[in-house]
Amino acid sequence: MLEQGKISALQMAIMMNPTILATGLLLVPAITAKSAKQDLWLSPIWASFMGFMIVFVAYRLHKFYPNETIFEYSEQILGKILGKILGLILVFYYFHVTGIIVREYGEFVSGTFLHHTPMVVVFSTMIIVSSMAVYGGLEVIGRCSEMIVPVLLVLYLVIFVMLIKDLDMKHLFPMLENGLGPSLKGSVVLQSWFSEFILVSFFFPYLRDRNKGMKWAMISVLSVMFYMVLTNVMSLLLFGKMTALLTYPVMVAARYISIADFLAHLESIVMAIWVAGTFVKITVFYYVLVLGIAQWLKLSDFRPIVLPTGFLLILFGIWSAPNLQVLSHFLSSSGAFYLLSVQAGIPVFLLTIAWLKKKRQQMKGSFPG
Repeated sequence: MLEQGKISALQMAIMMNPTILATGLLLVPAITAKSAKQDLWLSPIWASFMGFMIVFVAYRLHKFYPNETIFEYSEQILGKILGKILGLILVFYYFHVTGIIVREYGEFVSGTFLHHTPMVVVFSTMIIVSSMAVYGGLEVIGRCSEMIVPVLLVLYLVIFVMLIKDLDMKHLFPMLENGLGPSLKGSVVLQSWFSEFILVSFFFPYLRDRNKGMKWAMISVLSVMFYMVLTNVMSLLLFGKMTALLTYPVMVAARYISIADFLAHLESIVMAIWVAGTFVKITVFYYVLVLGIAQWLKLSDFRPIVLPTGFLLILFGIWSAPNLQVLSHFLSSSGAFYLLSVQAGIPVFLLTIAWLKKKRQQMKGSFPG
């Protein structure tokens, strides 16, 4: 095995939380509100079923091939040639998706705070920091997440509590005015975020307590759903129909906070949550990409390709979209189906083939000769 480090199932669950939420917390309310309107709080609940399904599929594949990741067992399931082709598709896919995440980070930091800093500098600094964690391996990433993520989640709850006095329950109504259709439509884009839980397939082989892997992955899905619902409710009750018109509703919400003229304009907390959470997200995707390339090329160590991969990620960050408007439009339209086809379609396809092969072997065993 390329990775010698081990993490616990709890560490995996903690890592996956910002891996899904980091970009979602700022972008999800506006994207969901365009379709779901005042029922946007329901959309994460429907979308979470995708997360539960993906975790189940990843775990079943892990039970068939307990010491391998998707790059490795795809060759056993499909054969060497088709498996290599699928692995190459996944390599390019993770280059592209990680580049999109890097671009989202750069757009937010440059557009909100560092207006005069070239975006390539913003990209590069994050990639350099992430590359150090990736070079350290899975245990380093797991321990970083253990220190960072609980603080971020508590800070986010604090922001919500501080906004309670400004929330207006009238914005929730009329509830389900047009039935379940709008909230289900709004969940399509969110399903692409929840489908990112396929990343757990890269961590299951390296768990110290594999028997708890599925349980903690499911708890992580619940946690992500809770924070997405909380984010959508907060944005809706604060801005109402204006939510769909705002690019970063949570950032604007933080500027609303004012308590006794002492606590005000706490957008710096949102900035800290975003940067730290995005660090974990980029690092996890970066690690999965590097590990996948090493496994696809049959390398003995993934560390020599960490820095070259980081350089290419900076380029993919630049190439992924010309500006934030184009990127947001892609993520809220065709991007959702693109992400789902790879992150959900491929694992379900692999599990189906693996299950059929298993059944065939059992039938041959039952009727020898």
